[in-house]
Amino acid sequence: MKVEGWLFMGCGIFFGGSDIVYWYTSHDPTGSTALALAVGLALLTGFYLLFTGRRLPLRPEDDNYGEIEQGTGEIGFFPPRSWWPLALGFSAAVTAVGMAVGWWLFLIGMLFTVYTSIGFVFEYYRGNFSH
Repeated sequence: MKVEGWLFMGCGIFFGGSDIVYWYTSHDPTGSTALALAVGLALLTGFYLLFTGRRLPLRPEDDNYGEIEQGTGEIGFFPPRSWWPLALGFSAAVTAVGMAVGWWLFLIGMLFTVYTSIGFVFEYYRGNFSH
């Protein structure tokens, strides 16, 4: 995780320099604020990855003298298929349209968004793929 952490820290430093140059040349408060938030997000993510990477064991990607054989084995659990992201996207779209159309459609969209979020989180606790 060291490489990822330093990559995000480098992006934060680059965004910080870009933010200073942008603020001095344009005097635009909106763009400067957006770049400042990008700096904070990149530095926060980089710090988290570096801080967490010290507590975890060394990965094969972090070993300078690592071989390809070190990366073999089980990687993780990957779901075979799921319809919940599609339903969640549609319900979030109804919620967004409801913000423009009216509160009644917004509330219906929020109801479906909560229902599909719960279904998406708990889909592997029952049925064929439960564990």
